[in-house]
Amino acid sequence: MLNHLVHLILSILLLSAIYSSAPDEFEVSVLTEETVYKFEPPENGAGPMWAHGNTCIVRYGDKVIASGMETLPGVKPLHNTRWMLYERDKNGWNLILKDPKDRTREPSPLGITDDGKLYLSVNPTLTEPDTYNGPAEPRILQFDANNIKNPYKIIKPVWDGEPEFTEHSYRSFAVDGPRGELILFQNIGYTHAEWAFMDAGGNWPAQGRLVWPKDADYQEHDGAIRVCYPAVQLKDRQVHFLGVSDIMEPNPEWRAYKYKITGRKWDYDFRRLFYTWTPDITKGQFNQWIEIASREETAGHIFPMDLWVGPDGEVHALWTERALDDRMKENFFPDVKQEESLNYAVINNGRVILKKAVMKGEPDKDVVPGRGRFHVTPGGRLFIFYYVHGGEHDIKENRIVEVLPGHEFSASVTVPLQRPLSNFYSSTVRGGTMPSRFLDILGQDDKNEMRYVGIELDLH
Repeated sequence: MLNHLVHLILSILLLSAIYSSAPDEFEVSVLTEETVYKFEPPENGAGPMWAHGNTCIVRYGDKVIASGMETLPGVKPLHNTRWMLYERDKNGWNLILKDPKDRTREPSPLGITDDGKLYLSVNPTLTEPDTYNGPAEPRILQFDANNIKNPYKIIKPVWDGEPEFTEHSYRSFAVDGPRGELILFQNIGYTHAEWAFMDAGGNWPAQGRLVWPKDADYQEHDGAIRVCYPAVQLKDRQVHFLGVSDIMEPNPEWRAYKYKITGRKWDYDFRRLFYTWTPDITKGQFNQWIEIASREETAGHIFPMDLWVGPDGEVHALWTERALDDRMKENFFPDVKQEESLNYAVINNGRVILKKAVMKGEPDKDVVPGRGRFHVTPGGRLFIFYYVHGGEHDIKENRIVEVLPGHEFSASVTVPLQRPLSNFYSSTVRGGTMPSRFLDILGQDDKNEMRYVGIELDLH
């Protein structure tokens, strides 16, 4: 009996040791939480977080670099902001450079390569001061990440023809850090996005058009479903593109009802999540669009959050959903429950093989999720940093979960922040940042400040 008891205790201890060292365990340490800069809202339809699926923060070794957006005093919208570059040292954040002369509407996404080339996507206007809108010229600025103050290089992408770009760029900027390559997408009206690919030698060997999906039931713009705010990854010359429909309300009855509420003849639909990809961008051919998710039936809302291509080729996708438009519930969907969710899918060779919620709930009674971002660590472990809010105690906090083998989720860990961030960028491999145990977050709460949170993941 004693031997059996000893054997049982030893077995329990062994199992405990194995479990405690299991790869799905992690701890979170907040290294710093601070303000990078304060800003005045530009009142031009954009703002520091308008770049959405891009990033405005990168890590290069021990350096953390962020791009900022300054509202120019006394300058009328739309072209009333300029880019800034900040770098963090042991004493905090320092403004290193700002645009000396150009004006723009939107924030400027960042990218970094493994050899220290820092890229900034800019879109300066070509108009005269006080002109409301007009043409713009996309450029890439190249800096030395080891000394950002050194003179920078101005690179003009090579396009297919002479596209008529404007201040409304809806652009997507992705960098393959290990290969030193980049791609820029920039929308043209409601029909397509122009794209240009740059290799590590600074050449532009491929460019073309990404034409939007079409729906015969949509009467505007020849049925083209404009796709905006995408998460884009460039990896080994593959390009993966996950975005949301951004079109005029296609349902005539709903459009008329919304007009009574808003007094506007326009109201945009963000209800359908689309994905496309190419195995080799230099061939210039994208595969057919795939619809990943839809809230079309109940006039709901979808927004893309992130995308990551794993080492096995599986594409991991992250987005938010809201079941319906609250304004329309009583008249059109009285029996439909409102629900908010942060959703996850796995796509393999253009086929969705898994789709599930990271978290979901009813906003009137539950804690519900908000925005989220993937984070990749050395060895390929995948985490999700996200915001939650609401519930009986009006919770506002950020959490982290791990995506485990088999596409299961670990228990969530609350990040102990003084000021949780509801909207944020992250240092992502899509911007060229190397996989790291450090997670760098740049975002906002409810104030006109861009905040930085430095987090370390203790991986057991």
